[in-house]
Amino acid sequence: MKPQRNNSGILFRNDRRESDSHPDYKGSIRVDGVDYWVSGWIKTGDRGKFMSLSVRPKDEDRRPTSTSKRGSAPIEGGIENMENDIPF
Repeated sequence: MKPQRNNSGILFRNDRRESDSHPDYKGSIRVDGVDYWVSGWIKTGDRGKFMSLSVRPKDEDRRPTSTSKRGSAPIEGGIENMENDIPF
């Protein structure tokens, strides 16, 4: 498979869609050298059918979530020891 060209993208029909909140189409796009995931939903409005899109950086998948163990653990030693952890 060829690497994705800059400022271009692709969408495929989502064959794993299980509910209305899941996108009808999924794919990726590269803008200014940054890769993004793209999701698309077919909707109907006053002017007919249209596609609503959502994008998020691909590297966002590597960031810790709010439910990670790191974020849920209490600070050892209490608030007074926080100063020692600040790098400046």
